[in-house]
Amino acid sequence: MAQLPLILGLLISLAYFPLTSRAPTWPRSIIKTIPLLAFSLAAYWGGGSAFLVAGLFLSALGDFGLSRDGDGPFLYGLSAFALAHLLFILHFLGLSGAPIYDAFSTVPIPALVLVGLMVSTELWLATHTGHLQWPVRIYVIIIGVMGLTALALPFGLTVMGAGLFIVSDVILAISLFRMSDTYHHRLKAGYAIWGFYIAGQALILLGGLAAL
Repeated sequence: MAQLPLILGLLISLAYFPLTSRAPTWPRSIIKTIPLLAFSLAAYWGGGSAFLVAGLFLSALGDFGLSRDGDGPFLYGLSAFALAHLLFILHFLGLSGAPIYDAFSTVPIPALVLVGLMVSTELWLATHTGHLQWPVRIYVIIIGVMGLTALALPFGLTVMGAGLFIVSDVILAISLFRMSDTYHHRLKAGYAIWGFYIAGQALILLGGLAAL
């Protein structure tokens, strides 16, 4: 049963690729929101944890917020994703049964690289976000902790999914705050953001269901 909404979500996500760099419209927002709603339904029907189901659902709300124009929808989307990551942290902790800091002893190099990436955002990101500086800083910390929690798990679908999610967000941050609107690679960046994001969320979903 869980396969049907998963496949539906993946198919609709393909329809969004040509829209990644288009101006915000209601049809565009709806198409962007449906895949994660379908993933959340797949997690529910598949018997996934409540944290996984809710995290995917909040991600859909985040997709909707980021599909609209203006600081208000952006902060709404950022907040929804921050809450989604907090739920993913709880989901990953339930899967691993290990504390977050366990990643530093089991996989120290990836854990230190992730911390280094978080710290580096003070140089290449935070100073370019204007009045959104503190919301972005808080989000960086939350998604970084999510990544560390995932690293405490044995390497597999969930770890790869969390990694792809982080890669997507790094590209998104560069696109939003460091690229000009006329930059010639903006279209490619939009494809990469969406592709890594959907792949990451799908792997987090599949990893959660596989662990049952």
